[in-house]
Formats: sequence, structure tokens, C-alpha cells
Amino acid sequence: MAKPLTDSERQKQISVRGIAGLGDVAEVRKSFNRHLHFTLVKDRNVATPRDYFFALAHTVRDHLVGRWIRTQQHYYERDPKQLPQQQITPQTGKLFSADQKKTPVSEHAPLASALTGYEGRIYYLSLEFYMGRTLQNTMVNLGLQTACDEATYQLGLDLEELEEIEEDAGLGNGGLGRLAACFLDSMATLGLAAYGYGIRYEFGIFNQKIVNGWQVEEADDWLRYGNPWEKARPEYMLPVHFYGRVEHTPDGVLWLDTQVVLAMPYDTPVPGYKNNTVNTMRLWSAKAPNDFKLKDSSTLATTSKLSWIGTWLRTSPRVLYPNDNFFEGKELRLKQEYFVVAATLQDIIRRFKSSRFGCRDPVRTCFETFPDKVAIQLNDTHPALSIPELMRILVDVEKVDWDKAWEITKKTCAYTNHTVLPEALERWPVSMFEKLLPRHLEIIYAINQRHLDHVAALFPGDVDRLRRMSVIEEGDSKRINMAHLCVIGSHAVNGVARIHSEIVKQSVFKDFYELEPEKFQNKTNGITPRRWLLLCNPGLADVIVERIGEGFLTDLSQLKKLLPLVDDEAFIRDVAKVKQVTLVATCGFVLLALHSCRENKLKFSAQLEKEYKVKINPASMFDVHVKRIHEYKRQLLNCLHIITLYNRIKKDPAKAFVPRTVMIGGKAAPGYHMAKMIIKLVTSIGDVVNHDPVVGDRLRVIFLENYRVSLAEKVIPAADLSQQISTAGTEASGTGNMKFMLNGALTIGTMDGANVEMAEEAGQENLFIFGMRVEDVEALDQKGYNAREFYERLPELRQAVDQISSGFFSPKDPDCFKDVVNMLMYHDRFKVFADYEAYIQCQAQVDRLYQNSKEWTKKVIRNIACSGKFSSDRTITEYAREIWGVEPSDLQIPPPNLPKD
Repeated sequence: MAKPLTDSERQKQISVRGIAGLGDVAEVRKSFNRHLHFTLVKDRNVATPRDYFFALAHTVRDHLVGRWIRTQQHYYERDPKQLPQQQITPQTGKLFSADQKKTPVSEHAPLASALTGYEGRIYYLSLEFYMGRTLQNTMVNLGLQTACDEATYQLGLDLEELEEIEEDAGLGNGGLGRLAACFLDSMATLGLAAYGYGIRYEFGIFNQKIVNGWQVEEADDWLRYGNPWEKARPEYMLPVHFYGRVEHTPDGVLWLDTQVVLAMPYDTPVPGYKNNTVNTMRLWSAKAPNDFKLKDSSTLATTSKLSWIGTWLRTSPRVLYPNDNFFEGKELRLKQEYFVVAATLQDIIRRFKSSRFGCRDPVRTCFETFPDKVAIQLNDTHPALSIPELMRILVDVEKVDWDKAWEITKKTCAYTNHTVLPEALERWPVSMFEKLLPRHLEIIYAINQRHLDHVAALFPGDVDRLRRMSVIEEGDSKRINMAHLCVIGSHAVNGVARIHSEIVKQSVFKDFYELEPEKFQNKTNGITPRRWLLLCNPGLADVIVERIGEGFLTDLSQLKKLLPLVDDEAFIRDVAKVKQVTLVATCGFVLLALHSCRENKLKFSAQLEKEYKVKINPASMFDVHVKRIHEYKRQLLNCLHIITLYNRIKKDPAKAFVPRTVMIGGKAAPGYHMAKMIIKLVTSIGDVVNHDPVVGDRLRVIFLENYRVSLAEKVIPAADLSQQISTAGTEASGTGNMKFMLNGALTIGTMDGANVEMAEEAGQENLFIFGMRVEDVEALDQKGYNAREFYERLPELRQAVDQISSGFFSPKDPDCFKDVVNMLMYHDRFKVFADYEAYIQCQAQVDRLYQNSKEWTKKVIRNIACSGKFSSDRTITEYAREIWGVEPSDLQIPPPNLPKD
């Protein structure tokens, strides 16, 4: 372990984390030593740093357990109670709470929300939860960080080093999974009775290694050393059925001769911020059914079936599907999706039928109130099978009439759409369903027939409309359109940014919007300020707390209070100091004033130099582009800018240039050839630029290997410039853009996704907006995009493309990037060249402003002050009121050491 800090080094400003009481520190030390001894069976003579991490993790977990149990007791105790009934005023159609104050809850809430004002439980179904590390987040939310810091210091250990030992829980590919994690944090902080349901992948998103510039995937064995946060619940193990045949009898429909896999739940606590609420994320793991006794012996697996199950157990439920925004239609994935849905719905219904904490006996047998007590949110189409599965349970098992079951299903389920890219939409072959889930195929056909009958009655003779709106897509191979199934089977459909939701209504689901416009909503994404400010950027959090107090951590809109401080000299200095450097423009040169070695940029510079063996100028602009590698996210546009800068420096080396360190990071799906070529191009450009003595430290290019949540927590607070440059109309929302904005990086971006609302909140003049708008892209599509026109007209673009094509950046393999150039020139769906000129000009504006550190920091402050809208607390409050029909609560559950009443 590293040498502990001296007392003088530990002196801090007034901190949002507060001062630890002596009793708290002593208790943490005592618990730490107890776990080291009794849980890990080690003493200080033989303990390793990993042992110390586990001892601390178990110590912190102890503080969760009592709150966790008490929270679940609280949910059961208040279950029968009714919240104030919401009502719609007939004059305006607006939703009001029944407190007679006529305070509008929302102008766009659907009528269904007004009818579900009961206390309900929220079930967030997602095939991905990109949680990252848990230790520090738990300490922050429980207010334990200072006590743990002091206790570990007294034990001769370094808290930061212990935190670094924890494996990321990388159970997601990117934005969708990280959004789910932020939502769980907000649901707990808002006191909602919410559960996250997903799969406990034994191997998460792959670890990315860069070998000779190429991405190499290695297994992410994140459970190798165990997971101190989860609790196995074998007593709640459930059977999941596959294959078999369907028999229609006078007593109902039977699904027979199925093959069974067991779903074993593992529960992870999800603490709210300082409210003693601890919710549950339940992840399912697959087990063989050898010793499982079923009432119906006909469903017991035969030897041959066990052979199939064994194969599946070794593959499907153990590994995260490593694809983002691309659908491949593999049977293993469909099995994963049904596995989590089938287990989760059994669990939901068991909980609905029980009335008190720990009760297993069903007391509710009528499903009339099911939508009042249960809200199921489908995070994209991956859990879409919830709709036919709930219908199967209600109709076949619970013997509910079809029409009533359909009404219950629609009122219960809601669907979030995350993409407009056609290749990302799930379309499963009917033949696959027929074999794997024969009863569900029948149900989907029945749902579709009733839906088409309804459409035909409203639009008689419009055969083309019926074709467009069918769940079953005809053709050489019949396919099931899962997005259509979600829209039909849900009472609410939402996009994740205003521009995206409009595209959903006007393009992707235009026919469905015309049919049921009241169903469609927008819920702009958000991020949790606890992890993405307080945890990852405590220096900035402290500076803000000194000026406006701590209230913004649970009400991010309070950051608006910073706006009057935009011209405050002391505040400008404090915010600049957090980044680590103050830049002063003098005679065209940039002067550097370094501050404390613990400030963000200098600290991250040291990490980069250690890992990449490249000398970093900490005074340079940290220009950061981190996200999944995909053509639509346009890392190639960034590459063209880098090459242009390089060529300009080489052309006029005596000229003063604003130094930049460009960082690009992200993973490419293993089968995505072009994304892997983009990574190779970035690394190849870096090899040339970083070793050119003419360039010096004026330009550095770093590919950030193995980008993940824990790395994001380091790079985002250090960034000066945030690249959000997708083609307008392709990025649903983005949440990285919000994280950078909250942490004081300025955005260069297109009017796409949430960038539009960020510019609206902060003022477009406080972002660097460039390029085509959605209507421009559509016009260019109609005209016909010809990349060669731009190539011929723009000399710097032509030079950059020719260098890539000729092998300038790949001298040992001159043809290495032929595929990249061919794509850019002849079949670029995302029109990189069309935005090149505007992008280069906008980057020149960035350079000019960066030389004026005071004006730059003023824009930083304005961005931070206007980022309040982008809290996931706001997003979840809107979901709760306008989709789930429940009200967030600021009630604090008494801590375990105090009586309940």
C-alpha cells in the first residue's frame, strides 16, 4: 500500500462530506477488524490489499442491511394505503393532485395516470445495469465517507487505493445500462418502492486491450474474487420454461413437455441519498434443475434436455450480449430475454399476492387492482416479452378473460424507446419463436389480429397502413417486430429527449401516434448528481456547497443559484482551480499556473503518463470524446480534425497554437468491423502525432483503453471540451453530455439528442454548436449525399483523407484503412464530410475562447448552473407522476438504531 498522507496533506476545505464523529470512526475501525478476522479469516500479517478492500466493503454493507430490511418492511406496511387520488380537470385536461391547491403535476400526463393514484411498486426491467463500483457510492449515499477515510487512515491504509481494487460491475454496454443504474439511485433517493430486475451475468462487458493499435477482447471475470454486495436468495428460485408444445383443452390452454431452467435471484442493495431508504436490484442467474421438484412431473427434464440446458448454462445467461445499437437475432439472446422476463413476472405476481413482509401465502387472487399496485417499465425492447408473458399468466394460469387480461397488461406496462436506428430494432424470426416459445407466438398472433382489426375499422381499405402497423412483418422470413409489440401492449411510450420523442412520433411510430396520440410522451434522460458530481468531483462539489449549500444534491435545479456568481472573481478562481490550471493569454503564448497536486487535470495527467508513456502538458486543453465506438457517433469526424490540426502545425511550426490533448475512448462491438477500424485509425494517428518532434506537446492523441464507469469518473472531471458530434437525428439523448456539463466541460456538438435541451437551458452561445440540423440532414437525403463534392471542394479535408488512404498513418500496411476511406467516400450514412467545414470552424472558436481563461470559466459556470434539468431525479419524478401514477416521497425511514414510530 502507498504511504499514508501526512496530517498537513490531509487538511481540507469545508467539505460536503462533513466531519466524522469520533464514535463513528471507532465503530468503523472495530467493524473493519472484525470482518478481517471473522469474515475473511485473516490478520494484518497475511492480509492483502484485496482483503482490506473486502473488510471495508463488508463494514459499509453492515450499515446497509438494517436499512434494507426496514425499507422492505415499510413498503409492505403502507401497501394497502391510498395516496391522494389524482384527478383530471375537464376544463383543461391537466393533471392535478387532489390537495385542492390545483397545482399542475404535468400538462402532458395521460388519462391513465389519473386513474392510478394508488401506492404501487415500480419494476424497472432492463437487460443491462451498468453499475460500476459500489463502495464509494454507498459511502457517499450513507454519509460514511469521512468516517471511513479517517478510520482507514488510522489503520495505515489509503482509502483511494482500496476503492481502486473493486471490480466494475460492467453489466451493460453503454448509455442504456448506465441510465438504468442512475435511475435506480434516483428511485431510492425519491423514496419510491422500486425494484430493478435483470441478469446476473458472470462475465460483463469485455475488457478491452489495445494490441498494436487493434482492439482485443478479454473476458470480464468480475466475480472472480466474489461480490461483497450481493445476497443469494435460493429460497426464491423459480422455474423458467422453454420449447415444448401447446395443447388447447376445454379447461384452457396448456404448455406441455417444456424444458426447465431455474432462475436464482441475487439481491443487491441500492441506497438512496441520506434518507435511509435502500431498494433492491434483483439479478437472475441460471441453474440446472437436477434437484428441483415440480408438481407436474411431465415438465421434469430428461437426460437429453439436460444436455441442452447444460450447453445453455455454459453460454447464454453468463455473458452480457456485447452489442450496442445493433441487432443480430441470435437465439441465445432471445433465451436471455425470456429468462429474465419469465422469472421477474413470477416474482412480481408472488409479491402482489402477498400482503405483508415475509408472507408467502397468496391473499390477493383478483387481478382488478394489479395495474394500481404494479408498474412495469420496459427499458427498450429487450424485456418486450413481458407483454405476451403477462398475458399467458393471466389467461392460461389465472384464468382471466382475454379482454380483461389485455386491459390489465396495457395499464401495467410502459415502454421506453432508446433508438431510431433501424438496425438496432429487434425483429425476431417467427420460426425461432415457434420452436422456443410456441405459446407466446400464439398470443402474439392473437394480439396482432385484434390490433389489426381495430386499425382496419378506423382506416377501412388502407392495406398499406395495416402492413406498416403489423407486429408480424411478412417477407421471405416472417419476423416479429418487438417495438410494435411494445407500443401496442403499453399504456405509455416515451422517447428520451425532446427531439428524439418528436422523431418517434413523426417517423418511427408515426402510424401508432396517429392512432393513439395520448400514449406518447417525452422523458428527457438524466444522471444522478451523487455519483456524477459529489463522488467523482468532490472539489467542485465543495466549491458549490460553500456558495449555495448542499440542497442541490437532491434538487439539482438549485444550481441556478450560481448564476449571480458568473462574474464573481473569487468564484471564477475557485472553479478554475478545481480543474487545476489557470490559463492567461500573453503575446500569443499560454502561461501555466499549477495548483494543488490533487486537482483534476494534473492528477489525471499523471495517470495518463504512467499508463501510456506519453508526456502530457497539463496546461493543454483536454479534448474528450468518450462513448461506444459507432459510425453515427462520428469519431471519424474527430479524427479528421486531429489530422487537420497536425497538418497545420507541420505547415507553420513557428505559429502559436493552443495546445490540445485529444482523448478518444470507447469499446467496439466484437463483430463490428468498421468500429474496430476506427479504433485502429485513432491509435495510428496517435502513433504519428505523439512521436513527431515538430509537434511537441502542442498536440497529443490518446486512445483511452477499456473505457468504463470507473474511468469515466476520472476523465469527466478533468475534461475541458466534451465532444457530442453525432449526426443530427441519430442520438436518442446521450447522458455523457450531461455528465460533462455538470462537471464544467464545455460542449462542442450538433443539435442532436439532449444537446438541444442543454443549449436551451444554458443558452446556445454557451455551447459550441455546429453543423446540420435534422431538417438539413433530411434535405440532403432527398437531394442525395455526394461525399466527393465536399472532398473536391475542401483542400484540408482532401489532404486528410488522402493521408489516411495512402498509408501515411499506416506505413507498414498502406492499404490498412481502405475500408474506412471507401465508406466515407461512397456509403457514409452519417455524412461526416458534410459537417467537416462547420466543425473545423467551430473548433477554431473553441481555441480562441480557451486562450481567455476568465471568459472560458464564465461559460463553465453558466453550464454548471444550468445543468439542473439533467438530474435523473427530475426524470424519475416525471416517470412516477406521468406514467407510473405514484408520487415521490421525502419521508425518511427511521434508521435501524431508532424505533419505527
